[in-house]
Formats: sequence, C-alpha cells, structure tokens
Amino acid sequence: MSMIPDETIEQVRDSADIVGLIGESVTLKRTGSDYRGPCPFHGGTHRNFAVIPKKGRYYCFVCHESGDVFSWFMKRLGLSYPDAVREAARRTGIVIPERAERAGPDPREPLFGAVAVAHDWFSRQLVEQSDAKIAREYLAGRDLPLDTAAVLGLGFAPAGKSFLTAMAALGIDDRILLQAGLTAQREDGTVTPRFKGRILFPIHDLRGRVVGFGGRLLGPGEPKYLNSPETDIFHKGKQLYNLHQAKGPIRKEESVILVEGYFDVIRLSLAGVEHVVAPLGTALTPDQAGLLQRFAPAATLLYDSDQPGLRATFRAGDELLRHGVRVRVATLPPGEDPDTLVRTGGIEALNLVLRDAIDLLERKIQLLELKGWFEGVEHRRAALDRLLPTIRATADPITRELYLSLAAKRAGVSKDVLESELAAGGAGGLWVGGQRGSGEVPGPRGNAPHASNRPTGARTNPETQLLRAMIASQEWLNRARVEIDPDLFENARFREVFEALLHPETVEGQMPGGLSDDAQLSWSRLRESAQDGSQRDLYDNAAQILLARRQYREMDALTDPGEKRSRRADLRARFPAADAWYEYQKAALKETRPSGRSRGA
Repeated sequence: MSMIPDETIEQVRDSADIVGLIGESVTLKRTGSDYRGPCPFHGGTHRNFAVIPKKGRYYCFVCHESGDVFSWFMKRLGLSYPDAVREAARRTGIVIPERAERAGPDPREPLFGAVAVAHDWFSRQLVEQSDAKIAREYLAGRDLPLDTAAVLGLGFAPAGKSFLTAMAALGIDDRILLQAGLTAQREDGTVTPRFKGRILFPIHDLRGRVVGFGGRLLGPGEPKYLNSPETDIFHKGKQLYNLHQAKGPIRKEESVILVEGYFDVIRLSLAGVEHVVAPLGTALTPDQAGLLQRFAPAATLLYDSDQPGLRATFRAGDELLRHGVRVRVATLPPGEDPDTLVRTGGIEALNLVLRDAIDLLERKIQLLELKGWFEGVEHRRAALDRLLPTIRATADPITRELYLSLAAKRAGVSKDVLESELAAGGAGGLWVGGQRGSGEVPGPRGNAPHASNRPTGARTNPETQLLRAMIASQEWLNRARVEIDPDLFENARFREVFEALLHPETVEGQMPGGLSDDAQLSWSRLRESAQDGSQRDLYDNAAQILLARRQYREMDALTDPGEKRSRRADLRARFPAADAWYEYQKAALKETRPSGRSRGA
C-alpha cells in the first residue's frame, strides 16, 4: 500500500470545504461565524450540531461527536483514515501523489486508534460525568465555558480505574494502551491509568490526529502538569501544542507567537489570534525550532516576565536564531501571563503588548541597562559575556552583523574585537563572577562583579536614575523642574527625555510627544524600571551627582594638593552622595589600569 505525503494531507485539510461537504447530508443554517443543523449522529431534530469553518471542525452539543473533515468521512462512511483523506481529496479536486514506502498498513495505526478512542472517552467524561464537576468548576473559574472546552476537545481523566474498565469494554488491548502511553506499569506489574484527576489537553500531530495528552492536576499533588510519555506516535521535543490548527494562520501572518502554556494558547485563539503555539512543558528544542522555521520566518516570544520566564525567553530565542528565524520579545506587565492579560484587558491589551515587542538582542541589552551593567567599565565585560551567546547563535549573516554593531556600540568596544572574541569562542568558555557565562541576564538583584561593597547609588548612572524617579512620581518631576538644569545632562538622548518631561503638557506615565526614535526607546526602558517604587528614594543621590559632577572634575584637575583637599572637603560636605559616586568612579578607573597603564577601556 502506498503512503500519502504529510504535505498533501495538510493541503487537503486546508482546501476542503467542510461546510459544503457536511452540508451534502445535513441541512445547515448560518449562525454568526458557524453553521448549525440537526445532528446526523444521534438523529436529533434541533440545531445542536455545529460546523465551525474557521477551525475546520464539527461538534454536537448533545452527543458530543466531534472531528475534522477526515473524521466526518471515517464516521459517516466507515472509511479508514487514508481512504478518508483520499475521499476528501477527490471531492476537493486534489490529486494525491502516492509513494510506495511501506507494504501493508502503518504499524502505528493501533496506537492512533487507541489514543483517538481514549480522547473521545475523556471528552465525554468532562461533559457528562458527575465526577468531572471539579474540572468544570475549574474551567469556569478560568472563564472557559463548558461548551467551548468541549469544542476544543478538552477532557477529564477521573480517579480510579474506570478508564481501564471502559477501554476493555471497547476492545482496546492492554498492551496497546501501554504502548500508547495511556497506562503505566508499576514495578510489581500492576497496570494503572497514566492520567488521574486531571483536565486533559489533546496534543495533535500535523495531520490533526491526537497523539498524546497534557494533563493539569486538580487538587494537591505533583507534578501539576503531566504529559504523555514518549511513544512511537508522541515525541514531546518534536511537536508543538496547536500547530495543527495554527500552521495556516502562521503561513498567512508569516510569523508565529510562542507562549508557555495550554491556557495561553487557548485564550489567544479564542480572542482571534490564531498563529500561536506552545512547547509541551519544556524548553524549546532544536526540533521544535526547526519545525517552526518551516512555517514562518519570524517569531514573537510572549513568555512571562519573571526570571524563569526571561530565562525561557532567551533560551528559546537563541534556539530560533540558530534556525534562521527572526525573533522579537513582547514584554508582559508584571504578574500577568497571556491568559490573564486577555481575560482582564481583552484583545486591546494584547495588541498593545505585541505592538511594543522588540528584537531579542535589544531586549537583552534593555534588561542589562536596567540593572546598570553598562554603567561602569568593570561591568561591561560581564555584560558582553551575556550578549555574545545570542550573537553566536544567529545563523542569518545580516542579523549577526547588525547584532555585532549594536553590541559594540553599546559596550563601547571595537566591533573587530567582538568578532575576534566570537571566533575564539568567547563567553562560552569564560568564567564571570565565579560562574561560566550563560548569556542570561541578571536577576532582580543582579550579580555584577565587585558590586557588593559599593555605596548605594554609586554604580547607577545618575542621569537614568533621575529620569526613572521623575517618571515614577509627579513629586520628583516637580522638584527636578526647579533643581536641575538640562545642561547637566551629558547624554543627548537622556537630555531630550528630560526636557520633554519638563513640558507642561506631559501626562504622568505617558510617553511625551515629539521624541526621536532613540529617545523613545530610552523612555520605554526608563518607564519599565520606574515601575519599581523603591527607585524614587534615590532621587536626592542622583540630583546631587548631577549638580556636583562638573565641580568634582574641576577639583580633580587641580595640581595643588592642599587646594585639592580643601575643595574636596567642601564638596563632600555639600554633596555626600556625589562624593561616594566620585570614589567609585576613581576606583573603577584604577582597576582598569594595572601597573599604571591603560588597557584602552
């Protein structure tokens, strides 16, 4: 028997007019974006049977039969899966290029069949059984109505052994259940259901066949999420949740949105954002990145903004860059995930986040800047060690060249030096602060070298600190209007932001109008860090440094030791925070000049 190529099956599914094909035997009437009619499976007379063209699926709200165009032909005409594909292709006018690769039926068919039967049983448990009340209440608490969950194919695995009893009654062999990952065998030989007391999310292959499940535990216990084990049809590191539905929209958008969880995917899909997928509870693998590269040249990472989420973001981003995919990072508000963001703020809130997405390396630089990793010469080496892995991962030569230029400019080093470092394998084998450079950004407290004994505020650029305080509080903005002259700013971008903030029409928390592109980027970075209210307390230190900075430089240039000491004592009395900053700058400069010779820092 010949085998139908996967790409042909995808073409048939995408081209088939499911409304027209089902409408040949069911009287359908349009209701909104769906079509309704009497169910042909249980012989209903009311319009409880829905055909959903946007999803390419059908569903009955009474008997809960569901599936795609291939399932329709299999159930209505009694066809096998390959014959159902051929029938749909014939009706659609697609010629199937048969290729003889294997004699006889696919040996995996019993596994596909067992998982399909189990999926149908789990789906009915969620809708029909009293034991599933806890699951229905949990879904309702997450604003996911039961009818919607049923259409999506979600299920419930009850505790106990009712699953084993049901499968035996349906004639599914115990050995097949074990091979399909639906049961587990203990050391004593006892067989038990793999999933118990969990909401189940069906995981499909590219052909749309259910190959495994992700289970969310209800109640205490571990692990919270449990996937099917590796089987002949399920490979966690090679498949992505929702790709079977999202691949068409991904091709159309020429981009994919990558999120972390099942509920995130569902919420975005229900909101009309369909080009979204998720890894299956693990870090993005090379196989998954290669799979995405087949469908889209670009990706937006929409992971949580906490430290685990940031680590996952940059690992996934680097993996996608290795496969030539352009990567942007969308930053969620603190404490939000895509599911909660859309539930509370709607599609408008999501669009705002996606609109502000920035390039992966720029996001890494942004976070390093917020933690002060470019504000002292001694820290720049460590900052570059966190940027180099991303640059090295970049397969696209143009993007790599742009990244090199950007990192060199921001760190104040020669681009040639960075290229030499990459060629020599820099950062991957360097020891930084007692730990091998990983390319990750520092956590909330940072781990900048030699930072532990520095005075508070001494490592921070006073211009950025003052602007953060002004953005965070109207009180500090009003003080700056009186106390600080724009000429005290030495960075042109920061001076532009400062002058814009002083404008009387500036609204607290909103970007001032008329900023250049560079100043807008600076303002966005400053605003993000200004959300931390503790930074307001450093306004006085930053103001002191700005007011005294030039005077300290003039003092430092004096040649008479007595005059210099007297001037220093006067400045220390008037600007104690600036004096601590001066000490730090002198120490940092000294550390870059071993034996009195500069290393060109």
